[in-house]
Amino acid sequence: MSPNVCIVIPIYNHKDTIVPLVDTLSQYRLPIFVIDDGSDSATQRLLTALSAVTPLVRLHRLAQNSGKGAAVVHGLERARAAGFSHALQIDADGQHDAADVPRFLAAAQAHPEAVICGVARYDESVPKARLYGRSITHFWVWIETLSFDIADSMCGYRLYPLACTCQLIASTRLPQRMDFDTAIAVRLHWRGVAFINLPTKVVYPVGGLSHFHMLRDNLRVTRMHTVLVLGMLLRLPWLLWQKVAGRSDPEAHWSQLAERGGAWGLRLLYGIYSLLGARVTRWALVPVVAYFFLTGATARRASLDYLKRVRAFSGGDPSSVGWRDSFRHMMAFAQSGLDKLVAWMGDLPAEEVIFPNRSAFDALIASGRGALLIGAHLGNLEMTRALVARDPRIRVNAVVFTDHAQRFNRVLAKANASFGVNLIQVSHFGPDTAIVLRDKIERGELLVIVGDRTPPAENGRVSKVDFLGKPAPFAQGPFILASVLDCPVFLFFCLREQVGSTARHQIYFEPFAQRVHLPRPKRAAHLQAYCQQFAQALQSYCLMAPEQWFNFYDFWRHDGAADSSI
Repeated sequence: MSPNVCIVIPIYNHKDTIVPLVDTLSQYRLPIFVIDDGSDSATQRLLTALSAVTPLVRLHRLAQNSGKGAAVVHGLERARAAGFSHALQIDADGQHDAADVPRFLAAAQAHPEAVICGVARYDESVPKARLYGRSITHFWVWIETLSFDIADSMCGYRLYPLACTCQLIASTRLPQRMDFDTAIAVRLHWRGVAFINLPTKVVYPVGGLSHFHMLRDNLRVTRMHTVLVLGMLLRLPWLLWQKVAGRSDPEAHWSQLAERGGAWGLRLLYGIYSLLGARVTRWALVPVVAYFFLTGATARRASLDYLKRVRAFSGGDPSSVGWRDSFRHMMAFAQSGLDKLVAWMGDLPAEEVIFPNRSAFDALIASGRGALLIGAHLGNLEMTRALVARDPRIRVNAVVFTDHAQRFNRVLAKANASFGVNLIQVSHFGPDTAIVLRDKIERGELLVIVGDRTPPAENGRVSKVDFLGKPAPFAQGPFILASVLDCPVFLFFCLREQVGSTARHQIYFEPFAQRVHLPRPKRAAHLQAYCQQFAQALQSYCLMAPEQWFNFYDFWRHDGAADSSI
């Protein structure tokens, strides 16, 4: 989805520069919020006339001069209330190059969750004292953020994502005058917001009006940096964790997210389990999960967002969901990995596995027909494959993308050499892949594929369907594949259930469609219906076991895959 952008201009007595600036900005057809920060009567009259003849201008006035920061905050809040997702802040004094607006918009399109921060490139008109002062501020900002991510914290030409920015404004007391631009940038960085630095030309017009007061505003800036340095010291452990872990691109497709953790760590857990058993290994998972929980901001945010959606959809209070819930979510994921290891090593007692609908599964096997089983990153689908693989009559083939989960797969292969026998690794679905899979079906074998991740290919097809109360992209691939294979389709899940001190694993097996039919005239509508049917089934299981759905990325963001209507 493209950002919905407006422009915010704070103004205080800049009556000589505001009209040409608005005339230039009007060519971009973006709504312009002009925030009059208690200007004199002449400027007020001009702004009233300007808004009357310029439909794009939305004029708001502060009762008295409160400072640039107060005016910008007012504009950002009004923009958010009006339904805009992003706001481009530009000063009214004519210093900023309005011709760079398309560059800011393009950067926001590519990085909608980031602040697009203008980096001033001055000509000879800039006062030398300003350059020295900016250099000092840059130095302190680098210390306050322990990074060089913010190349210019003082440039008032920047584009804000309004959701995170207004959340900060609502929860934090920010400076209201010339120290605003730096303070909000540092605090957004502390919250994990990414910054994209965009060089832009800045001039100091001859005779231009400046409201910077050398003594008073320098004292404010000094006080601001003192507060920010103290804030950095309080956050020092967290900032250091961020430095160690690095930052993930919050807009990256799931297939582009780096696999975190080293192979040595997985081998260590495998060694602990081999020597000391599941109980000790389970305790060893706690510090490992704690590390990834504290350093994995992107996964943690996605976890909290998902858990809040489940709580709200269930009629509960989403604000009651906190870090403790997210930590349990990640612990459940780690536990599922341990359970896979236990299953593939053959150490899972039969009495700990409950399969209520086993008769329907046995009937399918006895029929000799192949089938497509659609699962999800829910519970322990891989452990399910290990369990049914014990029956020599059953051939279950797992279809996985080649480039992911390779480290853990190697550990499982070490635990049991048969792990990789029926693992079909693909990089994309094409005619050659379809031929291989159809051959499996014709031989009466089962194919397992997950249906809750959008395809890595940029041209992969998705349908937007309702999931936990909001439209989300679901891949059409499993249903297109089922149509090509012309075979029955079932849903296949396995959830971990704690009964007293005993953990059990219950397998859920239910029919989805005897045949997926996609008639060409209504192909898009049928795909939409199948995706919605799967989403509703997955939703019911997520409500049953919220902490056992393990898509640790922003599932609801439409991540660039093509819609079915294309």
